[in-house]
Amino acid sequence: MTNRIESIEQLETLYGEIGQASLVKEVAKIIPQYRAFIEKSPFCSLATSGPEGLDCSPRGDVPGFVRIHDERTLMMPDRRGNNRCDSLKNIVRDPKIALCFLIPGSRTTLRVNGEAYLSIDPDLKASFAEQGKEPRSVIVIKTHAIYFQCGRAIVRSKLWEQEAQVDASSLPTPGEVLAYLSDNEVGGKQYDDEWEERANKTMW
Repeated sequence: MTNRIESIEQLETLYGEIGQASLVKEVAKIIPQYRAFIEKSPFCSLATSGPEGLDCSPRGDVPGFVRIHDERTLMMPDRRGNNRCDSLKNIVRDPKIALCFLIPGSRTTLRVNGEAYLSIDPDLKASFAEQGKEPRSVIVIKTHAIYFQCGRAIVRSKLWEQEAQVDASSLPTPGEVLAYLSDNEVGGKQYDDEWEERANKTMW
């Protein structure tokens, strides 16, 4: 592959000056306007880094599931999953973290960069209980930079528009992927058929 950009100078020459709005929008603390996005969001992507490389994990819950503790601190319960703990292992070894919040119906996303640690404080975990079940840990995030992302990506992708919704039956199922990768030792139709009931029992 030729014509690679090899320096920051090349990149800046290609893209030109940074718009003033792109600089003004970034702050370290949670201003009231940014609070509104976090409190309305039921979903975010969680990015972490560790010795094995980068990880980006989807996180979803009831709107406002990422709690605002104070103007520089966010708290996110770690709900039930597959126990790989990729993100959590990374946080233990490298506290750098990034979040990207999505709000259904809004073309604006909110980005947060900071550092995090895992808390297993009993009272804190209890405060995040849903349907009588506590998270096994809570991700506590100290914010370093918070800013909104303009809506071009959402507009281009038509993410929230009905016409852009994909028919799930046109995609491989998790069971089919597992069966393919394991020579039919894991997954398959039974895995897909049982997933709904299994997930409902372990949602929290």
